[in-house]
Amino acid sequence: MSEELINQARAWLADDPDEVSRKELQHFIDEGNVVELTKRFALPLTFGTAGLRGPVMSGSAGMNRLTVRKATQAVAAWLAHEGIDPAKGVVVGRDARHGSTEFNDEVVTTLIGLGVRVLEMPTPAPTPFVPYLVRRLEAAAGIMVTASHNPKQDNGYKLYDWTGSQIIPPHDKTVEAFMDAAGSLSPGDRSSSLHQEVSVADVESYYTLMASRFTVTSFDGPPITYSAFHGVGGHHMVKLFEKAGFQASVVQEQFSPDPEFPSLPFPNPEESGAMDASIGHAERIGSRLILANDPDADRLGVAIRDDSQWRILKGDEIGWLLGYQALQESTEGVVATTIVSSTLLAKMATRAGVECRTTLTGFKWIGRAGGNEELLFGYEEALGYAVDGHVGDKDGMSAALALAHLDQSMAAMGKSLAKLLDEIAGEFGLHVTDQLSIRFSGDDSQAQLEQKMDLLRSQPPTSVGGLLIGEVADLAQGFRGLSSTNGMWLGLGASGRIVVRPSGTEPKLKVYIEIVGEVARTAAAETISAIKTDMSVFFGA
Repeated sequence: MSEELINQARAWLADDPDEVSRKELQHFIDEGNVVELTKRFALPLTFGTAGLRGPVMSGSAGMNRLTVRKATQAVAAWLAHEGIDPAKGVVVGRDARHGSTEFNDEVVTTLIGLGVRVLEMPTPAPTPFVPYLVRRLEAAAGIMVTASHNPKQDNGYKLYDWTGSQIIPPHDKTVEAFMDAAGSLSPGDRSSSLHQEVSVADVESYYTLMASRFTVTSFDGPPITYSAFHGVGGHHMVKLFEKAGFQASVVQEQFSPDPEFPSLPFPNPEESGAMDASIGHAERIGSRLILANDPDADRLGVAIRDDSQWRILKGDEIGWLLGYQALQESTEGVVATTIVSSTLLAKMATRAGVECRTTLTGFKWIGRAGGNEELLFGYEEALGYAVDGHVGDKDGMSAALALAHLDQSMAAMGKSLAKLLDEIAGEFGLHVTDQLSIRFSGDDSQAQLEQKMDLLRSQPPTSVGGLLIGEVADLAQGFRGLSSTNGMWLGLGASGRIVVRPSGTEPKLKVYIEIVGEVARTAAAETISAIKTDMSVFFGA
């Protein structure tokens, strides 16, 4: 066995505060289990698209108490490096996943032990509360223990800076460097004067703000169907619906937090079958609108009645609807979306006389896109939406209220959300988007992924789905003023574009497709299907 691997495992073992984890590692060392030790130490977790995220297991490649302790030591060192006063406090929250309570405790006690003031959410809570409270309380930073919509075996660690947005380069590399240098410490405890819980009044201020923004004077029509996807958004959304004047009926079997996500194939509204229980509930009570949050309530899934059928909206379609509403309400500011999202928002913004800023993938970029101007609206196709500038990250709860408000506004005019989407297409041209995900498995999943990206860079196809590829751009070289990122742009002329990039949170390759033009929806769908087939063949999937 590699001596370096053994030394890594033994060094980790010496600092690991978790007895179960220590026993597991010692067992692998004693039996010379190269496979398991390689899995735990070959690829340490790094701050990707949305912070640290990975399987709950021992070692530097997993989410565990020592990983969390090292990350939190690094946060304290980073704040000192940046000259940020630790007395301003760090907002700390967690969801209800496996390990979240233990990791939350590790964050709190580590910060206190390092002399950093802690502002702790008293119970598991939605992710958007942390960036909201960082801004409201003018805190030094925010830490949220969550893996959002990842599979049940995962957990994660999101870090917000003093602006209330997720950290961006070079801060991520600075924090990682401090993680590598982290040593032993003496944790503190909650009896310290450095610890306090976030007040009820501060949490209530979120409800009041969002309910007042998207209130209705009277609710007309059948109840909205709502699902919390076994996550932490449930009772918060019920309260928001009530305060804003909406009638909602919850999918009871998915309402209470459950880290096993027993009724879902994956805890992600984008996944096939994820909305089945919600649709069944909506059928029984006669809803015309379904709203669903992912387990940490930072994403929003939507299904609408389209004639007699249920139509699950794509992330871009929800973005068009919310963008339409935002541009109707105000033109004093900017809107933003990402390079892999639809180009339609930019056209809508141009018509309204508003600048649309395109960012790299991830809300760490969208949340900052406003700069010195107000961000009226921002979205990414992965069901992430920012409808209010008081939250510096995506927020599935306020987005749900905003969508419910738009549905009521359309109903008052005798229209539906499906009709509004048709009107938008009639005004700006048909835009049809879809994506292909190619998942990799095994200990060499990352190596497989990079091999496929290298193939695309060296031997890109000349046509897909019957369309010529007229432009090929390596996003790692920078593209249209954006910073370098791992991805490829394949231009299809006036017909649309394809973007290929590795997921920032899972071992999979994502292919984002947009077809544009005066074509029938069925023809566009057929073209996209042909493109997905050709790209699958190209990657050997």
